Amino acid sequence: MMNISVIVPVLNEEQTLAVTLAALTRLAPHEIIVVDGGSTDKTAAICQQFGVTFLPSHPSRARQMNRGAQEASGDVLLFLHADTRLPESAFRDVATALSDSRYLGGRFDVELEGGHWMLKIIGAMINCRSRLSKIATGDQAIFIRREIFEQMGGYPDIPLMEDIAFCRTLKRMGDIACLKSRVVSSARRWQAEGLWRTILKMWALKLLFFAGVSPHRLKQYYADTR
Repeated sequence: MMNISVIVPVLNEEQTLAVTLAALTRLAPHEIIVVDGGSTDKTAAICQQFGVTFLPSHPSRARQMNRGAQEASGDVLLFLHADTRLPESAFRDVATALSDSRYLGGRFDVELEGGHWMLKIIGAMINCRSRLSKIATGDQAIFIRREIFEQMGGYPDIPLMEDIAFCRTLKRMGDIACLKSRVVSSARRWQAEGLWRTILKMWALKLLFFAGVSPHRLKQYYADTR
């Protein structure tokens, strides 16, 4: 059996964290490490309630995930957003995928939680794009062999698109497993900013990033949604 460490970067996530940790605890991973970027709400108290490892960090998702990875003891690192829930079969699916030595890491398909019919189409588009490109976003619960993560030097220290940059490096090193099992992720950003506006904004940011625009510059157009 593989020991899977789950690392959850958070910042003021009291609205979603309890549900995520409750679902995650039932799956009994090797360890759960929550890395906090300076929350001022009840995030720390929720972590204490569930008895997970709680680490302080600078408020940067890349730095938070790297901090969690430094403290993790598992053979596999799985990075989970605070508003995303893993499927019941998650750890079996990861272990099965990584039993094939070709795969260095991988990601799940995603389902966006919400009643709007467009959310199913958006989720399907994300999954299709990711399966073709082998590039995943953080809400797809990226996982990786620990030794490969260390060889890569972790996530790049950039304020945005760290997951995209990470996967681009990973796929140059070897194969990425695209699991068909689905995580369920909050659609709060899509609902807050509007579906079409968010689609256009996310595609524009990705295209600009691929064109070489600095993530530090792009960050000013990407507001955190809680």
